[in-house]
Amino acid sequence: MPGTRKLGRPTAHRNAMLRGMVTYLLENGKIETTLTRAKEVSALTEKMITLGKKNTLASRRQALAFITKKTVVKKLFDTIAPEYAEKNGGYVQIYKLGPRRGDGAEMALIRLVAVETAVEEKKAETKAEAPAEEKAEA
Repeated sequence: MPGTRKLGRPTAHRNAMLRGMVTYLLENGKIETTLTRAKEVSALTEKMITLGKKNTLASRRQALAFITKKTVVKKLFDTIAPEYAEKNGGYVQIYKLGPRRGDGAEMALIRLVAVETAVEEKKAETKAEAPAEEKAEA
């Protein structure tokens, strides 16, 4: 369940760290971090993109309360969220990279899903549905 990991930090420190990571992810498109942090960041980023898709004054204010840079909020509402207008969730991908050399922590790359990837997935779904429809007609 997202939001339940403590990440070995007091609440205020953890929230500040996650806010900063979400802001950085939306600004640059990808982050390399530990797997547990990546899972928390992905859940929060999905919520921010969903807020961006609503595009109301209230949702913009909620995003400004969480994201630490105004320019990133503007980018979220103007460019990032409209790209995912057709998609319901799954805006972020996590790739496992293996253990970190110093302490062996499981590392991961978290990135925003490219819109081309989302379009390709829809094409693959429609291709899979088409033969099924032809068999049903016969």
